[in-house]
Amino acid sequence: MLSIDINQIALRVRHPLTFRHINHARETLASHCQPKSQWDGPTTGPKGQRDKSLVILAADLNNSSIASVIHGIKEAAELLGWRLNIIDGEGDNLGLTAVFGKALTLEADGIFTVGFDSVEQRAGILLCQQTGAPIVAWHACGNNGPDLDNGIFVNISTDAKEVAKTTAFWAYADAAAKPGIIMITDTTNQIAVDKAEYIHELLYEIGSEVIDFVDVPLEKAKTEIENVVDKMWRKHGKKWTHTIAINDVYFDPMIDALERISVPKEYWATNLSAGDGSYLAYQRIHNGWGQKMTIAEPLNLQGWQMVDEINRAFSKEAWSGYQAPFNLVNPDNIEFDGGKINAFDPDNHYREQYAKIWL
Repeated sequence: MLSIDINQIALRVRHPLTFRHINHARETLASHCQPKSQWDGPTTGPKGQRDKSLVILAADLNNSSIASVIHGIKEAAELLGWRLNIIDGEGDNLGLTAVFGKALTLEADGIFTVGFDSVEQRAGILLCQQTGAPIVAWHACGNNGPDLDNGIFVNISTDAKEVAKTTAFWAYADAAAKPGIIMITDTTNQIAVDKAEYIHELLYEIGSEVIDFVDVPLEKAKTEIENVVDKMWRKHGKKWTHTIAINDVYFDPMIDALERISVPKEYWATNLSAGDGSYLAYQRIHNGWGQKMTIAEPLNLQGWQMVDEINRAFSKEAWSGYQAPFNLVNPDNIEFDGGKINAFDPDNHYREQYAKIWL
């Protein structure tokens, strides 16, 4: 599942990793490249409650990750016979704030927020919490688990530090420890900031260089990447060997941008994503052109987990404690766990496992 040999790389470089880092890097990369065929989630919990009406607040339904999480919620809710109302914030600041007021008018039994920052939207979330309806979120903050200070029973997310560590080690290994890395992040998003900082810290510790940071809001990726590429190429030229972005969406317009400014193909940087696992990212990795790695979240599974967690809240039980796995998708393992359909959908039978608990 992983063709990179950390030991051989460490022996070839001027400032090799310490023995501790070599072992850590090998174990980290290997563990996140393995097939996810074993269920490691909850096996006990409350029976599924019936006759429930829930609201899904989507930050932007045009975001493929948000849409995939909601698809999982729909699948699981259908099994339990729950009624769903979806309100789309449309990625607009005014729209994001307005959705909480709309949710209040629906008198839902429970609320899902998908893609909202719990600090930025704290007032709206706490207002909804006052109705007594439990709130389960996806990517509201960088921690997986309860976010009670901000009114959230459970937030579903990957471990930002673990994602960052895996991405940093991969970049180090892929470039034989000497990458010239440009990092792209979104400083309006705390998870994105955390990932970028963790990656930078670890790369600095192991002796690899981040040559530049670029701040581009996710929603402006398609319109601003060409200017970013032009500026970075003029500034760094061939020293720019790798790009690490906090989301695949930054690479969607990257190839067109490189071609428009006539960067020779032999000098195109290797693109690595510290999050998402989009359909287009899978296609690029499959084709061997435009992207070499992504950290993919099990978005559909996370939708099922959100339903399980809110069902536990309905039953006045604690959250499950489950941390869903992410997958380091690369050319060596892309055919597994949903790769043939260009998505990370673990072959661990999670649908059947949750059904055993609820039915």
